[in-house]
Amino acid sequence: MNDDTRWILPLGTAAGDGWDLAVTDARQGWHHTSLRVATLTGPDVRALDGGDWEHVVVPLSGSVHVTAETPDGTTHEATLAGRPGVFAGPTDVAYVPARSRITVRPAAGPARVALAGALVPDGTGGGRAFRHLPAEEVPVELRGSGTASREVRNFGTPEVLDADAIIACEVITPAGNWSSWPPHKHDAERPGEETALEEIYYFETRSADPRGTDPVGYQRVYASGDDRPIDVLAEVRTGDVVLVPHGWHGPSMAAPDAHLYYLNVMAGPGPERAWLICDDPAHAWVRDTWRDQPFDGRLPLSGPASGETV
Repeated sequence: MNDDTRWILPLGTAAGDGWDLAVTDARQGWHHTSLRVATLTGPDVRALDGGDWEHVVVPLSGSVHVTAETPDGTTHEATLAGRPGVFAGPTDVAYVPARSRITVRPAAGPARVALAGALVPDGTGGGRAFRHLPAEEVPVELRGSGTASREVRNFGTPEVLDADAIIACEVITPAGNWSSWPPHKHDAERPGEETALEEIYYFETRSADPRGTDPVGYQRVYASGDDRPIDVLAEVRTGDVVLVPHGWHGPSMAAPDAHLYYLNVMAGPGPERAWLICDDPAHAWVRDTWRDQPFDGRLPLSGPASGETV
């Protein structure tokens, strides 16, 4: 069985409530993460009552102004400087705790913004502090090696951001490389070994050559057991989304003529906010080969990295 139609959301097919993209728990089989994307011009404003959901505001292109009314009655204001586009380097972000009202509007010219969200279990959220994280404080990690080299921007990981449930990051994969490799999963609660996290992949692509057109990438998701089947092989372009409710996922493949970007949003029902994964045993051995391969010199595509992690 192929589940492409259920778990793949091509650009324009998941709009709602004024958002270009709206992935929420209103979708059947989706419970813990959300993603909203909007294109803002002129006087455009988007507002959202967070309820039991916390959010990270991520400028994809341009700059945005964020207003957050938090549960303690305080109104927070932040102008996110943003960037020309996702391939230009990390961006500053804003964390908004649960039970807040969020308003975003363009700060200087047109902007495209993402609101990544996570459900805070048992309605316990709202006690965290609003935070504006500057781009220069976002750790940039170089992961893998050889044709599995990629750049990871860890603005929303547990080591960087104080939050209740959300885990979020950005990954840049140069043309011709594979990321999310070896294939891995995080769909079971095994203390100290694996956490159960559903995951959103939001993609953008960019031609590696000015002559290029129609840049594409690919994403694979497959079943980790007989009890929860899933079979996805998706061709992705800018604005497309792949949902990972469970199963092995990887590779995320950059075509030889196009760089690949994705924004990951993860959260789950467990008590521990941690990204603990299990590699597919059929491919886990590939990690041992990385020490003998040079890292891809094209990375990071923009700006310094904080060091290599394999």
